Amino acid sequence: MSNMPLMRRGAALAVALMSASLVLTACGSDGDDSGSKTAETRSDKAAGTHSVKAENGTVEVPAAPRRIVTIGNTNLPFIDLGGKPVGVTEASESDLAVLPEEQRTAYEAAEIIGSSGGEVDIEKLAALKPDLILVQFSSDDWAKVGKRLEAIAPTVFWGLDTEWKAFADAIAQAGNVTDTLSRQKAAYKEKITKIQKTYGEIIDNTSFVDVSRGDWSDPGTFYIADIGCSEIARDDIGFNLPEAAEGKDPLAYESLPFEQIGELSQYDVITYPVDADGRPKEPFEPVVKTNTWKALPAVKSGRALGVFCPGNNSYGPVIQYLDSLDGALATLPGKQ
Repeated sequence: MSNMPLMRRGAALAVALMSASLVLTACGSDGDDSGSKTAETRSDKAAGTHSVKAENGTVEVPAAPRRIVTIGNTNLPFIDLGGKPVGVTEASESDLAVLPEEQRTAYEAAEIIGSSGGEVDIEKLAALKPDLILVQFSSDDWAKVGKRLEAIAPTVFWGLDTEWKAFADAIAQAGNVTDTLSRQKAAYKEKITKIQKTYGEIIDNTSFVDVSRGDWSDPGTFYIADIGCSEIARDDIGFNLPEAAEGKDPLAYESLPFEQIGELSQYDVITYPVDADGRPKEPFEPVVKTNTWKALPAVKSGRALGVFCPGNNSYGPVIQYLDSLDGALATLPGKQ
């Protein structure tokens, strides 16, 4: 699974568009987009350094970097792992609003070096004297600016299609925050096991569908979410959820008109997005207000479950999702 948020055609590009237009105030130059899709590390004989294998090749990085700058989608995953960057690119207010207080404090303490979807001030970046730069944005942007970043400090680059667990592993190794990663992995495994054990019969005998709607969605449309947090429910927990045929675009890419809401009646349980307080997320409110939604058997019988998913690109927010899912499943009628 890639480390992008819940997506349809617009949503699948949402993360990419945050950084796709990245332009440095200095001229870019051609870069090398070669290397493994999944970053790996190995020990190096050189004292105080180790090698990280990423999409831009094998990079020699400090074993214990002190001044790390994060660009694009590496900001919040690094902070989630306990990292304290000295420089960051801008994150949306909606992303910052769901962060734990200490993580938001760590983000706000860093120097803003530009917008993830606009400009990075190369002079401001260099003035921070980073000893490591962590980057995730599109390969096209890397080809334009990668060499400029590498001229400032060792730079590790991941593309947008990097699977989220591999992404967490790679950031932890490069940024020297593996202790936190180990704890998060243990908590993740524990929560997955708990849900499977507690709701095993429901999981085995229930058809689920995850539906959503984003602020990018056309008026009067929704989509079936088969990637993002619902992918965790399907692939890691074992939910019976619809997904696209192999080789086809995700179902989440297709906008469905409200007239098709009634077709959700074929599923036993419906999950839909809510905020941290359990309210339907603002873009999804038009769906729950329709008479067609209110008439669905799952809605009328209490089997439409609001689930909070703050993100799916690092373990912290995914664990929050699992907690919310656990609580939602506990409300199913007849659950003991």
